[in-house]
Amino acid sequence: MTASTAGRRYSNATYRAMRRLKTVGLYAGVAAVLAYMLFPYYWAIVSSTKTGQALYQFTLLPALDFSNYWQLFNNPVFMGALVNSGVVALVSTAISLVIGILGAYALGRLHFPPGRMVLIAVLMISVFPQVVVLSGMFEVIGWLGLYNRPSGLIVSYLILTLPFTTWILTSFIRDLPKELEEAALVDGCSRLRILTHVLLPLMGPAIASTGLLSFILAWNEFLFALTFILTDENRTVPVAIGLLTGSSRYEYPFGQIMAASVTVTLPLLALVLVFQRKIVAGLTSGAVKG
Repeated sequence: MTASTAGRRYSNATYRAMRRLKTVGLYAGVAAVLAYMLFPYYWAIVSSTKTGQALYQFTLLPALDFSNYWQLFNNPVFMGALVNSGVVALVSTAISLVIGILGAYALGRLHFPPGRMVLIAVLMISVFPQVVVLSGMFEVIGWLGLYNRPSGLIVSYLILTLPFTTWILTSFIRDLPKELEEAALVDGCSRLRILTHVLLPLMGPAIASTGLLSFILAWNEFLFALTFILTDENRTVPVAIGLLTGSSRYEYPFGQIMAASVTVTLPLLALVLVFQRKIVAGLTSGAVKG
């Protein structure tokens, strides 16, 4: 065996070892990230199956005691809050999508001088924290007579979901080929017909991902729901979880809170799994050109 052949074999072996080391490091990093992200949710599941002193004992296996869930499902306030959250999140998401699609088409396709300023204003509204607009929204909700009503939450949630929806859909519409629209204009289609019959079928992934993110934003909202709703029958899930009480005055219902957190997360997980492919396609659209 010559020295050059031995050197090449040594180099190939070193290269394979380095590749294996990189692969192991990559998988180890992914495993660490997954453990960091999923462990809190798994710990919530474990804690939701414990009661009494078992809550203060460190065990990684669930206790398989579902009494916390039965107490939640027998709680009319919590079950009503689930329904209220679903209705408010669905309606606010639907309204924001309808208005956002129309606004995104105007900002993405109809070129007019203040269009850029309008888009910047939309982005600035989404940047402001909720507490900045809380007092102003409280006056608007009171003036409209929607205080302590789910419809008041729908109106207030639009200030969160509508700018986000409009901004994302505007970027998506700008990436669609203009030739489709030009051909439709030549055939005599109106702008509204172009939007509904030509562009809208192509916007399925973007609408699915944007709608789901808007739904999650409305589903998890706490500050407006706490401020604008007064009675238990109109509360949403985040506030209802915060107001859970134990069987006695000095008992903190940690197990019930964990069970409620798991319960309200399951619908979101189901939606993500159902629309997984459309979400990925919508979030990655426009990432590759050519």
